[in-house]
Amino acid sequence: MRDFQISTKLSSQSRGRHTRPASRALVNFCLLNMEKLEEETKETSADTKPIYFFGVKKAYAGFSNFYKAEFTVAGKTYPTSEHYFQAMKFYPNEELTEKVRTAKNALLAKRLGGSRKLPLRSDWNEVRDDVMYTAIKAKFSQNEGLLKVLLSTGTRMIYEHTVRDKYWGDGGNGKGQNKLGKLLVKLRAELSG
Repeated sequence: MRDFQISTKLSSQSRGRHTRPASRALVNFCLLNMEKLEEETKETSADTKPIYFFGVKKAYAGFSNFYKAEFTVAGKTYPTSEHYFQAMKFYPNEELTEKVRTAKNALLAKRLGGSRKLPLRSDWNEVRDDVMYTAIKAKFSQNEGLLKVLLSTGTRMIYEHTVRDKYWGDGGNGKGQNKLGKLLVKLRAELSG
């Protein structure tokens, strides 16, 4: 219980007093309503507070494309969404997509996908957002624990917070496009409905 006294002002002409203690019922009513208001305020602020993620060792690590969470697309298993995303840069070249898909870790997959010594598919800029969405949809829908975390974010906005990426991330200063965060929000809406 809170430690304070609620007082009601009375006319000094009618009683000769300035205040009198409130009834216990009134105090309880006020306290109950204040607690409800505080809970609603906390819930509202928690529901609207944005989520920032980056890396695989911090809060919401599962949102990172480097997070190890196997999934299968078109009969092929990928260790991370980064592996899938980078491999699709070379589709339909089976040799190159397999080289990236089977890379030892996500960083190596990213390096292979980032190499301009390898022939990038001609429509990459047009399809990359769809490729990313396919990757995260498979990742979250095939990994129940990750799906629970995503759905637990409610209606909060999600940001990949990094200075390293102004397209997929927020650019570290909120001026990036945050495409990955927006796709996670879109996916959350699709999988929660």
